[in-house]
Amino acid sequence: MEKRKFDVFVIGSGVAGRSVAVACAKKGLSTAIADNREFGGVCANRGCDPKKVILGPTEVLEMAAGLKGKGIDKLPKLNWKALQKFKATFTDYIPSAVEDKLKGLNITLFHQSPKFIDKNTLVVEGKTICADKIVIATGRVPRTLSFSGTELLRNSDDFLHLKKLPKSIVFIGAGYIGMEFAHIAARCGSDVTVIEHGDTALKNFDTDLVNELITYSKTLGIRFIFNAEINKLIKHKKNCELFYSNNKKKHSVKARLVINTAGRVPAVEALNLDKADIAFSEDGITCNEFMQSITNGSVYACGDVSSHSLPLTPLSGIEAKVVGKNIINGNSEKIDIPLVPSAVFTLPNLASVGYQENAAKSRYKNVTVNYAVVPDWYNAKRINARLYAYKIFINSRTKKIVGAHLLGPHAAETVNLFTLAMQNEMTTDEVKRMIFTYPSWGNDIKIMMKSNE
Repeated sequence: MEKRKFDVFVIGSGVAGRSVAVACAKKGLSTAIADNREFGGVCANRGCDPKKVILGPTEVLEMAAGLKGKGIDKLPKLNWKALQKFKATFTDYIPSAVEDKLKGLNITLFHQSPKFIDKNTLVVEGKTICADKIVIATGRVPRTLSFSGTELLRNSDDFLHLKKLPKSIVFIGAGYIGMEFAHIAARCGSDVTVIEHGDTALKNFDTDLVNELITYSKTLGIRFIFNAEINKLIKHKKNCELFYSNNKKKHSVKARLVINTAGRVPAVEALNLDKADIAFSEDGITCNEFMQSITNGSVYACGDVSSHSLPLTPLSGIEAKVVGKNIINGNSEKIDIPLVPSAVFTLPNLASVGYQENAAKSRYKNVTVNYAVVPDWYNAKRINARLYAYKIFINSRTKKIVGAHLLGPHAAETVNLFTLAMQNEMTTDEVKRMIFTYPSWGNDIKIMMKSNE
């Protein structure tokens, strides 16, 4: 078996992995990178970016529906086939472009998933690879479900590549992916059911705003089944039938397609981590403050596979910079994760930053809670948006914002203003003294801070 030696070997070519590889190669370290799928990672090829492209026309439809009879006479029709072609213009070039960039830096490429055989050695493409430093940046993969008939399930990759949208779809899981895809599919004309093991959707977001979103989602025709225990999935001539238990009663639901959107887990199963003494948990590779494995000092991890933070693309870049610097200069930089906003790209968006309600009230002695549902505010009323709500938590003593939760058009953008204010520890008075464009969604944040004072 051929043997190769590198200073740095990176597993995973997404934002995190390729950023580390590029940084090391530019400093003259012999570097290799491996990926068992197309180069470029999940976000660019089959995740955040193509999803947002597919979301675009549904945003147009949502606004047009709100303004029908108020300046819009006829609703546009969505063309799924044309939309998929448009999406391809964002994704098709990615793998070759990433490979070309890496090759241009004399980085050696492997197109297979490596397996560890000891702390510093892997096997890939029939070659034995020894590396001084190994970086795991393999991201996450769909969670495996265990019931009879799981081979009939499809996942998020399949949804984003559908040539034709089926008449009916069941999504198993009411998290980010399930809710976003349910909104897209329903607006594109599919009969949509979301089935969830828990008692609500989007468990990491504010309960009151989630309930408002669920209620609104039902007006789109989306059916929700909570507290469901799935028993089996079978295939009929045209439809699949999903059998489940709910409230001690047995039920079933039929659909042309059943998609697993029950979350994603760290992609480590194929790596043989035990052979390299690499500690990991359900959260990912267990790292110290230098993004280094706590049990194998030759190994670093960054991106969604790391246990350090939320699986969000912007954090992958931050973690990758830390890993690159620590490989190049020795452990000289510790991870410092800033305030992290997150958003669900349903329509309307649901966005969040900072503490949830219980956590805020536990952390601070006196918390002011500003909560309201305000579809009558100018910005919402102007486009006849049927849902606009917010919940803001303010430390009553310091007047600093400690949590902001938004539900409405462009909430994923507006939450960035709250993040900016909170990261810089601005008081509500300081924010309200600022001048924003008017009338704008951003200007609304000043009203949100004083509405209950």
